[in-house]
Amino acid sequence: MPEDRDGLLQHFRDMRAELLAAIEGLSDDQVSDPSLDGWSVKDHLLHLAAWDELRAAEVARISAGHASAWRLSGEQEDAYNALIYARRRDLSARQARWELEASHRQLLDAIAAAAPRGLDASHYGEAALRSTHEAQHTVWIKRWRAERRI
Repeated sequence: MPEDRDGLLQHFRDMRAELLAAIEGLSDDQVSDPSLDGWSVKDHLLHLAAWDELRAAEVARISAGHASAWRLSGEQEDAYNALIYARRRDLSARQARWELEASHRQLLDAIAAAAPRGLDASHYGEAALRSTHEAQHTVWIKRWRAERRI
């Protein structure tokens, strides 16, 4: 059964608003500090951007009548996450913010244009149609800020 398009769009907008509130006021130096369980806030933002890019491509792919290209095992997902980190960790805080915004726009545009098939969660792999992935990272960032009182 297809997801409600407007509800899905609002879900992703709400999660992004929470994330942006969690990083509001952080300087580039703070965002780049790798003290959040070995990652920086910037690394988390770039990780989320990569998954938004993947999810946007999946929505378009599935809307076009094709199968998910991202049905991953846990080991494959870990390898993909490691690759994202390795390839993006040297990007600037400025670029991380841009990547986050651009990928979010891609995702919202893909959902807005999706065919009914593209809104059917049963067709998706690891890049699930409705995800709380971003909310999990937001919790980690909020915890990190609270621990450092920033």
